[in-house]
Amino acid sequence: MKSVFSAPGDYIYFKSQVPLHRIPIGTKQWRYYDFGPKVVTPLICLPGTAGTADVYYKQIMCLSMKGYRVISVDIPCVWNHQEWIQSFEKFLDAIDVHHIHLYGTSLGGFLAQLFAQHRPRRVKSLILSNTFLETRSFAAAMPWAPIVSWTPSFLLKRYVLTGIRDGPHEPFIADSVDFVVSQVETLSRDELASRLTLTVDSASVKPLLLSDLLITIMDTNDYSAIPQQLKDQLSERYPGARRAYLKTGGDFPFLSRPDEVNLHLQLHLRRVGLEAQPELVQSIPKDGTGGGPSKENDKEDRDDEQKDNGGNPESNSEESQPSPPAPESSDSHGLDEQLLSNAEIHYIDQKDSIILKPSAMSMNQHSAAAGILLQSTWEFFIFSLLPLYVDSLYIYSNDVWKLRQLL
Repeated sequence: MKSVFSAPGDYIYFKSQVPLHRIPIGTKQWRYYDFGPKVVTPLICLPGTAGTADVYYKQIMCLSMKGYRVISVDIPCVWNHQEWIQSFEKFLDAIDVHHIHLYGTSLGGFLAQLFAQHRPRRVKSLILSNTFLETRSFAAAMPWAPIVSWTPSFLLKRYVLTGIRDGPHEPFIADSVDFVVSQVETLSRDELASRLTLTVDSASVKPLLLSDLLITIMDTNDYSAIPQQLKDQLSERYPGARRAYLKTGGDFPFLSRPDEVNLHLQLHLRRVGLEAQPELVQSIPKDGTGGGPSKENDKEDRDDEQKDNGGNPESNSEESQPSPPAPESSDSHGLDEQLLSNAEIHYIDQKDSIILKPSAMSMNQHSAAAGILLQSTWEFFIFSLLPLYVDSLYIYSNDVWKLRQLL
């Protein structure tokens, strides 16, 4: 991991355009981003133990510009799974959302399944990434769980960070790790203790009423903090779910492989019948759903939350909101349509597996590259052989002139 973290340029741009909302609901403080047309059933992203609402900024920027509504939330300070279900339901009621699609990674995937189990009418589909069905193995690995709420912040952060694989990474994975580590630094002691408690509190997901056909399991094939045994257990629970394999990506593919993740998310949403509304992107209202400046950093946001816990129940997002970023051109939308239509579904061991095959765009790029190489080679031969040809022509004409003189 790098000793000094510098925020990526696209994240700085995201923070300048998308407002951060904070609303107190009861004794809980909810912190979230909401971007995209409100008429569309939202995709709600739930982070893992080390994540915040900010870690899904690449999904928010990409999918909202395609006409989807994306909501990314922080897990609030809740201390058991029943409290999580009730608190999340109150949050949905507060923002006037009735039906949702859930995308959860690690702990977020586990909490998404629990909510789908207990509130089946509200959950339309699930995308689960590097997650699990039960907490027993985590509780066994953490014998000091009963005193986690009294543990100092620096020890909790150290424990969370030891779960993130360190060492040599590919650059894009190293960047994703650095970003998540920077987000861990913004978490308070109570937030860390709460998430670790949810990870080790005894619970397991019972069979869901949701059809397997409405579930996509998206895992990375290189490594993750979730043991392979638990990931296999999840696959066995949902034998009819679609499988989306990411060759690499580590623990945070939504940051390290955002293009692939975003395409798989679009494929899932299309398959479950959610239609995007790209024609509404330009007319996103300036009421908190569209773009707006978010100039405070995360630590300032969280400090303000602790001060404002008993404050105004309305959203505390920033008031001045410039127009949202311009939507992408129709050519860009056409490319995404091409990529989506070129996605192939393979059946492996009687399980659906989604694997993206090379798009026509990439083939055209290869053809263009080959054309440029051929042209360069041709020009090289022309300019290399032309002097030799002129020289030989001069010698030949000179010999012919001498021959004529002799004759």
